[in-house]
Amino acid sequence: MKMTKVDPYLHAVLVLHGTGKEVSQEGIVAVVKAAGGEPDEAKAKVLSDAVKDVNFEELLENVATIAAAPAAAPAAPAEGGESNEEEKEEEEPNEEKKEEQAAEGLANLFG
Repeated sequence: MKMTKVDPYLHAVLVLHGTGKEVSQEGIVAVVKAAGGEPDEAKAKVLSDAVKDVNFEELLENVATIAAAPAAAPAAPAEGGESNEEEKEEEEPNEEKKEEQAAEGLANLFG
């Protein structure tokens, strides 16, 4: 099984947030250094600036929702045309896809 490399700077941000500390360049550098890494000051600054206005509670809730959501099975066509239920089922995957794209975009930002 291939292991995916995880960005230590992203983890530093999550550790800082999870412990109630300010997500700052200095904090990110300290966490990376404490983990035995050689921190890149410029990368830490860019990341701290990038996440300044991020609502982590909402982000983490969306990520948890996406991870827990089972794949929706396609609905069988109803006889006599589409019903309101089918229209709702078509809308939900689009909303789910938007959330997935947002989470992927954020993941790309960090690494």
